[in-house]
This record gives sequence, structure tokens and C-alpha cells, in this order.
Amino acid sequence: MASEQAVRPRRRGRPGGLEGTDLLSVARDILLREGYAATTMDAIAAAARISKQTLYRSHASKQELFAAVVTDWVERGQNAMRPHLDRLRSTEDVEQALLDLAGILHAAVLSPPVVQMRSLVIAEAERFPEIAAEYVERSWERNEALLAEVFADLARRGLLETGDAGTAAQQFTWLVLGAPLDRITLTAGASRFSEEQLATIAGDAVATFLARWRPARPARRRV
Repeated sequence: MASEQAVRPRRRGRPGGLEGTDLLSVARDILLREGYAATTMDAIAAAARISKQTLYRSHASKQELFAAVVTDWVERGQNAMRPHLDRLRSTEDVEQALLDLAGILHAAVLSPPVVQMRSLVIAEAERFPEIAAEYVERSWERNEALLAEVFADLARRGLLETGDAGTAAQQFTWLVLGAPLDRITLTAGASRFSEEQLATIAGDAVATFLARWRPARPARRRV
């Protein structure tokens, strides 16, 4: 009588083929390198060492695979900002904590992988508006909302002016990231601010932000 192992049907696909998040990582690398239009399912299947039929069973089309790649990217970075926001939430020195956060934002959002993914989504936003909308909602807008919660907590502690915390979060984010992100996006990553320039931008951003959102000190009583 044949053993169970002998009669067990073989898995389709080439030995050692990738699946799940490993497959999506391979697909992301090819999409970033080639762009959506030039990327083929054949190339992704070959890079993942699986058959094209196996690839289509998990992702029925290139559009569906692209959406899965974007979703996977967002989920991988979903909690990256939480430790930094927790430090800001517990600070007693708001100015220094904001300077630290500005540096973290520069390092994260201006990093080549993030800029490349952002550029890819932007390039395909007209073709796939729902994918772009999900990317914005689950990454940029989500992080702004988390920052707004921290600003609201700091306002309750008297360390920031009470007001619309969502507006404060938007203003801080764009003061810190607006100019360097514009330069990178509009030059396809060819031109970047230096570390010294980014430090100046961070300092100016925090100073401008606190000029609006630092609580006014009570006037001293005259003797």
C-alpha cells in the first residue's frame, strides 16, 4: 500500500516559490523599478519562482496585485510612528520633542523607499483612484489623525494652545515636509536638501508652529 506521502498531490508552482507577503515584496520591487505599465505578471511570477497560474490564483489581475502591494506597504508601516508620538505625548519640553519628531519625519517620509512608493501611487492615481485614496487615507491621513490626538493631549496639559488639533497636525506636517517633499517629488528624487538644510527647515517649522500654538504666558503682575 502506498504511503500517504507518496499519494499526496504535488503543490503547483516551482520549488521554493514565494507566496504571501514575500510575493508582494517581490512584486513591489519590480513595480518600483519598471513602473506599473511595464510590469508583467510573467516577470513577477518568474522572480517569485512560481508559475503564472499560481500567481493568478492568488491575485486575479495585475490591478488586484498592485492594490495588494499598496495595502501591504501601508500595513507594514502602520505603527511605525507610534513610539515617536508616545514620546511627544509624554514630553515636558514641547519644543525639543517637536524638533525630534521633525527629524523623524524627514528620515521616514523622505527615505527613498517611501518616496518611490508615493511616486508610484501618484503616477497611477488617475487610472486607479480608489487605490490612491486608500493609500492616502491609511497612511498620510491616519498619521495626521494620530498626531492630532497627541496635540489634543498636550493642549489638555497646557503645553499647547487649545484649538483645532486636526488643523495643528496638518500645519505641523506641512511646515516640516512641504518643501523637501515637493523638491523630491518634482525632481523624481534627483534633488534633495542636505542634512544641514533639513535641520534648518525643522527649526524654522517648529518655531513657526509654536508661534501659533504655544500658550501665551500670563502677564506678570506689576508691583
